[in-house]
Amino acid sequence: MQVQNLTKVVRSKDLLLKVEGHSVTTAMSDGELIKSQKWSVGGHDWQIDWRPKNHWAGRHRPVTLNLVLLSEARGGDVKAKLTCRLVDPTGRLKPSKEKSLSHKFYKSGDYSNPLEATSREDLEASGYLVDDSYTVQCSITVLKGAPAAAAPSNTAATAMDRGRRPDDAALPSPDLHRHLGELLRKGTGADVTFVVSGKKFAAHKAILASRSPVFMAELFGGMKEVACQRVEVKEMEPAAFKALLGFIYTDTAPDLLGQNQKGEDDATAMAQHLLAGADRYGLDRLKLICEGRLADRITVDTAATTLALAEQHGCSQLKASCVEFIAGYLDAVLETEGYKHLEASCPSVLTDIIRATRRSTN
Repeated sequence: MQVQNLTKVVRSKDLLLKVEGHSVTTAMSDGELIKSQKWSVGGHDWQIDWRPKNHWAGRHRPVTLNLVLLSEARGGDVKAKLTCRLVDPTGRLKPSKEKSLSHKFYKSGDYSNPLEATSREDLEASGYLVDDSYTVQCSITVLKGAPAAAAPSNTAATAMDRGRRPDDAALPSPDLHRHLGELLRKGTGADVTFVVSGKKFAAHKAILASRSPVFMAELFGGMKEVACQRVEVKEMEPAAFKALLGFIYTDTAPDLLGQNQKGEDDATAMAQHLLAGADRYGLDRLKLICEGRLADRITVDTAATTLALAEQHGCSQLKASCVEFIAGYLDAVLETEGYKHLEASCPSVLTDIIRATRRSTN
């Protein structure tokens, strides 16, 4: 018997975000956000972060929205789509062209890539901006999927043969990531120990090798670590290596959203260390997650160090974002310690900064 995959789409009502005082947002810091109220859609709680000013993107200056998951992603992950368009509450103008993006969320605090609602230039030239205010109509769509059913069990098959319907007990949520996380935490059956700046981490060779081509080569290839039960890891922070192992076992990145300035600084530092570690061990998905976090939080203090990191690890989009940001705040960035490090470690990118500065002043 063939059993189809079933999906259920849960769409929110239209959410109207009215932005008052558009002209005042010019005084906001780049990337500074305003949080919406909480919405419940598809059994999950959501929030929309609105950023009215993004000079890091260059002269285009987009107004962007990010969808944020506030509740736990029951079942391992949840896929949702954010849709937006400009509307005229008076009805004189037709809504603008709809824009949308989809994203898969794995835990509370995960946020989507930015969705560009409009650019400041287009908004200010349109009829949607009235009395220094405008309205964005948003909707959140949650896609719920049921896993493909395996061959029916003996009990279920017997019930079907007798013309009875099997019990409709709800399937428990997938919990492989939780079990593997517990395996890592307890170290049961571990067959390799990593030493990072004096701290020890017990792990399982087979799991590491299945997730990382570098660990595969190190632990089961011709490299010297193949016969070792103890491996020393140099040039990596213990906290970052622990987070990297956690991602390998659970496919979940650590929380990279700070709740205050210290939290922001710590989250940025962790994202920088994790990006380097992800590149080192061939964890492409983790690398992209860290790139997105760093690109979304570029500041005068972090721009140069993040640019050096992007250049060293082949992150072209993150590099472009940093270059455009530095071109817009060149004098301030030149005074940072990070820029001195950039000059010494990656002198080739200085040419890119000069070109971007010329473009922004033309």
